[in-house]
Amino acid sequence: MREAGVQVTALFSPEHGIAGKEDRPDMADDKDAATGLPVWSLHYNGRYRMTPEMLKGVDTLVFDIQDVGARFYTYSCTMLYALEEASKAGLPFYVLDRPNPVTGTHMEGPLIDDDLQSFVGCYSMPIRHGLTLGELATMANGERKLSADLHIIKMKNWSRGDWFDSTGLSWVDPSPNMRSLTAATLYSAWP
Repeated sequence: MREAGVQVTALFSPEHGIAGKEDRPDMADDKDAATGLPVWSLHYNGRYRMTPEMLKGVDTLVFDIQDVGARFYTYSCTMLYALEEASKAGLPFYVLDRPNPVTGTHMEGPLIDDDLQSFVGCYSMPIRHGLTLGELATMANGERKLSADLHIIKMKNWSRGDWFDSTGLSWVDPSPNMRSLTAATLYSAWP
């Protein structure tokens, strides 16, 4: 983004850190070594949402993280909480959509009860939900009446029945223990 002339003012980090390589319970705020930008953790000491302090100087939020298609994988809640905060702050929110690696045609498992929602399940959907994060953001924006200024940058050449390995994209581990499509498939497995 910086090479394209976009002025980036802050980075926001999900559960496994900005590079998806950390495997510890709390990720503290940090500075990006390459750019010197602040890295605000959205998985620190029970803080999962952006605060007004974090959003100072921010005029647009961009979400670009690979999900694995399971309700309890925290990246979807990180996105939904960020969407809610963007709506409250009146900030445009862009989702750079990515494939659901375990297809958009397989939906399995029960919906979470509303009174049991948490950071590992913050939206009523099946365990294996069959959505891209762009679709989830669109659905939540409408169902929850967030009125967010939401923009989805859609993928090209992805079909709902595509598994990740049929996309021609290289698998990049979204977290330390999610090292393959097989791991993502088993992660959301429902008996």
